[in-house]
This record gives sequence, C-alpha cells and structure tokens, in this order.
Amino acid sequence: MEEYFDSSYDKKGYLEQGFRIFRLRDSAMQEIPFHYHDFHKIIFFLAGEASYIIEGKTYPLAPRDILFVSAGEIHRPVTFPDKPYERIVIYLSPQFLGQYSRGEYDLAQCFLTARQKSSVMHAPPGRSHDLLYHMDKLEAASREQGFANELYTETLFIEFIILLNRSIIDNELQHPANIACDPRIQKLLDYINTHLTEELTIDLLAQKAFTSKFYLMRKFKADTGCSIHQYINSKRLLAAKSLLAATRLPITELCYQCGFTDYSAFSREFKKNFHMTPKEYRDRH
Repeated sequence: MEEYFDSSYDKKGYLEQGFRIFRLRDSAMQEIPFHYHDFHKIIFFLAGEASYIIEGKTYPLAPRDILFVSAGEIHRPVTFPDKPYERIVIYLSPQFLGQYSRGEYDLAQCFLTARQKSSVMHAPPGRSHDLLYHMDKLEAASREQGFANELYTETLFIEFIILLNRSIIDNELQHPANIACDPRIQKLLDYINTHLTEELTIDLLAQKAFTSKFYLMRKFKADTGCSIHQYINSKRLLAAKSLLAATRLPITELCYQCGFTDYSAFSREFKKNFHMTPKEYRDRH
C-alpha cells in the first residue's frame, strides 16, 4: 500500500505521486533558503511561532492558518530559535488535481484564489467544514490495512480538497490584515508574470517601478530572495515545463514562446534545473 503520511520531511522537495502529507514539529530549524517547487503546497500551521514569505509578501502565522503555495511560487519559512514550529505539509501534484476537475469546477481553484487575494487564510473553529477534523480522519485511514485502503485514502483526500474549496467559496476562511510587502515590488512581479514572453530588461523594469535599476536590483533580491534574472528565468522554465507536458509544440518553438532567445541556453538551463533535457521530460510525461 502506498504510504501517504510521513514523519520525515523530504528536504529536496520531490513529488513522485499524486499527493504526500507530512506532520512535522521543529524547535531548532536551520534556515531554509528561498526555493520553489513544480507542485502545489498547502501548510496547516498548528502551533508555535513562525512567518512565511511567498513571492515577496511576508505573512506572520497564527494557529489554524492555512498557507497556499502554488507551483512555481518562490517562498521560504522564517522560524525563530527555541520556538516550536508545528504544521501539516501537503505536497500536491497539479496533474493529480486535473484528473478530478471538470469543466464546471476546478479543484485547483483554492490556489487561484490564494494568488489573487491572499496566500494565507485563517480557519476559525466552529465552521461547517472543520478541515483539521477531516485531515485527522485522512491520517487515520492512511495507516489502516483494510480492503481497497489506498483507494479509500485517495477518496478521502479528494473529499478534503473539495471541502477546502467550499470553505473558500463560502467565505468561511478569513484573510489576514497584517501582510508586509512593498507595493512597487508586487506590481513588478505582476508585470513580469504577465509579460514573460516579452523582452524584460533591467532598464525596462526599473522604468516600470519608477526607480533606479541599482536600487531595484537590491530591493528585489531582499524581498524575493533571488535576483531579477533568476526570477524571470525560473518562471520561464516552469512555463516551458508545463507546455512540454501539455502540448506537442516543437521544442525549439516552445522555447521561444516562453521568452528564451537562445535554444542552447534554454536546453542547458532546463537540464540544470530539472536534471533532464526538455526532450527527456516530454518523453516521460
């Protein structure tokens, strides 16, 4: 039977199945650098003291907060020495969600809403859908050995995702008011992500942000954890990866559609980041 719950944490952030769930408690975490995944992540903050930085926004956390980190979003936790950090972490494949989505509903809607409104939402007690109750039920089922238990566990997980989306649609989750961010950097991130296929120079972005390019480069890295070039490159690579799996476009054409101007450089960067060539990735998916 496939084991969905783990007591250990996969630091490399790989996901080779539809979903994976970890229940973790740390009191002396080493600093985790900014990073991103090609899968979605949901975190239930249970207890302790921590904050989370997602795409340049800093969210102080309170118990029963739920964090939504979409595939490709750059993020990292901020923890404190001798302070506990207890949470449930869910890795979730976009392709897995797509198998259960239909034209009239999309189970990834919760991530879309989080990107548009707030990456952190608070689940007050006493709601009609107690998400932590369903999570405990899912964890208990995953450890059983009964008839068709793998299928049963997967069914409970889909039920949980449906209830999570319903909680958001029914406005049962609250949005925090104490988000820290620089509006200029946020507008710039929005601009980059909607113009990835175009030429994005430092001079152009500095003009869009109404600041000097030297200040912009320092501020951008301080807020997001990476340089402007690294950020753009990562987003373009993720877009290419998605298109490789979803279309049969010639790889050279796909490279240019994602904003790269040199195929050799694209192929080299793709292999460096994903440990396989674009063709190998397409063949596997």
